[in-house]
Amino acid sequence: MAFGESIYDIVRDAPFGQLMRFFTNNRFFKYPEERPNFQLPEPWIRIMSDADGDETPQLEPATAPNMPNLNPQQEAVEEQQGVGVTAQPGIEGNESAEDKPTHLTPKMTKDGTILVDWYNEGDAANPHNWSNLRRALLALLICLYTFVVYLSSAIYASSTQGVMEKFGVNNLEATLGLAMYVLGYGIGPLLFSPLSEIPRIGRGPVYIITMGLYVVLSIPTALVNNFPGLVILRFLQGFFGSPCLASGGATLSDMYSLVHLPFAMIAWVGAMSCGPSLGPLLSGFAVAAKSWRWSLYESIWVSGPVLIALFLFLPETSGPNILLRRAERLRKLTGSQKFMSQSEIDQRHMTISGIAIDALVKPLEITIKDPAVMFVQIYAAIVYGIYYSYFEGFPLVYPVFYHMNLGEVGLVFLCIAIGCLVAIILYGSLLYFVVTPRIKKVGMGPQENVLLAGLPSSFGPPLGLFLFAWTARTTIHWIVPTVGITIYAGSVFTVLQCIFLYIPLSYPQYAASLFAANDFFRSALACGSILFAHPLYQNLGIAKGTSLLGGLSAIGIVGMWLLFFYGAKLRALSTFAT
Repeated sequence: MAFGESIYDIVRDAPFGQLMRFFTNNRFFKYPEERPNFQLPEPWIRIMSDADGDETPQLEPATAPNMPNLNPQQEAVEEQQGVGVTAQPGIEGNESAEDKPTHLTPKMTKDGTILVDWYNEGDAANPHNWSNLRRALLALLICLYTFVVYLSSAIYASSTQGVMEKFGVNNLEATLGLAMYVLGYGIGPLLFSPLSEIPRIGRGPVYIITMGLYVVLSIPTALVNNFPGLVILRFLQGFFGSPCLASGGATLSDMYSLVHLPFAMIAWVGAMSCGPSLGPLLSGFAVAAKSWRWSLYESIWVSGPVLIALFLFLPETSGPNILLRRAERLRKLTGSQKFMSQSEIDQRHMTISGIAIDALVKPLEITIKDPAVMFVQIYAAIVYGIYYSYFEGFPLVYPVFYHMNLGEVGLVFLCIAIGCLVAIILYGSLLYFVVTPRIKKVGMGPQENVLLAGLPSSFGPPLGLFLFAWTARTTIHWIVPTVGITIYAGSVFTVLQCIFLYIPLSYPQYAASLFAANDFFRSALACGSILFAHPLYQNLGIAKGTSLLGGLSAIGIVGMWLLFFYGAKLRALSTFAT
């Protein structure tokens, strides 16, 4: 596929292109099936002739669809002229002419329904067949989206003191601005992620509508003049910003095979890990120089451009949704109602409420009935809860022991990004030089193999926490506890990376819903951790308080190793799978 054709497809499938199609009655940004020169592949013509003759369109010989021209030179000329491109959907841009995939034979059910599937193995409509550049750009967009939502959570931390002075509240109450945001983006995916798995809806509409509401709500959040309003608006911000935090991983799964998915997940988990850490850095100096509202202004400035990019360039990646829309176009093209996608067949006897309820309860049902998934959810929640409560200790250490101002404390958070960067290099090297060659040679093997890097990494969080706990004092240079933060951040990144790969492998068809359940467990505990962190450090002190967190992290060492060796047995006990 030419680069221009690829851009055309991206914009057509994005919300902007879909709106243009709606308001012009599909005159612009047409799909292949809507173009005059579209030709159905020969196997589809044959199976139509086997269906009910009364509904099979009579095609004149001169215009009857036939097999695409397999002459590479002629196809190149036709593509430049806009002719014949739609007759051979699925030829990927980086695929040579000699490697053109053969057409897949469509299937017919017993009642004569023609199952709409990909036209061929390299169908360009299939996200797995998109060019590397197209998939990389979309992955980058999802990562930026995720980064901005996480960034806007912790960006508020620098404003806590200003909120206390403005509204006359105590530290615990002021911290609600962060805690409620985190709770909001934990609850949101329980609704939005299952909705994105309903084929009739897809992922794109959920992303763009909620992100639009997120940006709109960010404006009154920065201008509100009463504390209850601030807390409620921060909750709604997190709630409507949440879909990418769970469905982002499912979107990547839509595009990448199991061999390449870990590399895409590295970027997504990196955005997830670095977002909260860079928030205080971005707002620290601005809040100190201007006012507490500037952190919330910055949230608008970073989210607005992401919304515009989503509107212009975010295509649909859900395979069931893409095939459902294709089935609708084929019914219109042929006049035959026998064309149906698999999702339409599965859900044609279900009500809308039944589909929604099934999608909403599925993640919790899997979590409760599958011991392996339940452990992963609980472990991820503990890791994430400690992650957020740990941050609350920084303002009690660096300004007190090392006399740093608010902006300089924000700079300390950079070491979290550095730890993640080191982990990305090491983990990425492991994947590229060891894991991927092995998979290509002997296959994937048990899904517990994705936890391999997490085994040594599980020792990192308690090590980093204990190092910080017992070296954060005036007699020891500030770099030493900061090294503990770096160790902690890098190891947590690797542990979460392994967990987020393990989740979709358990039940791929419910990837978004499982990520939603994981996000809920993580965020619910993180919300509580933010609130109890300050009393924890006040009552126990930095050394003992952080040591307690280190002790809780050590539980994960045992859990990770047990899951690696006994995960298959735990999955065998799953009443959901059986």
